[in-house]
Amino acid sequence: MASNAAAPFWRAAGMTYISYSNICASLVRGCLKEPHKTEALTREKVHFSLTQWKSGKPEKPSVLTAQS
Repeated sequence: MASNAAAPFWRAAGMTYISYSNICASLVRGCLKEPHKTEALTREKVHFSLTQWKSGKPEKPSVLTAQS
C-alpha cells in the first residue's frame, strides 16, 4: 500500500499533471518517424471558440486555432 507521504514525481518537481502530460506527448511526437510524425503534428492543433459577453448577452463567437 502506498504511503501518504509519497507524491508523484511531477508534483514534487512543481509541475501540474497537464504540463507533465504535454511534455511527454511532445517527446513522443518528436521520436516518431515519417510519415507518422507529420500525421501526429496535424492532430496537435486545437480549435476552440471564444464568446464575448456584453450587457448579459453573448456576441457572435469567434473560432480560434492554437497549436499546443
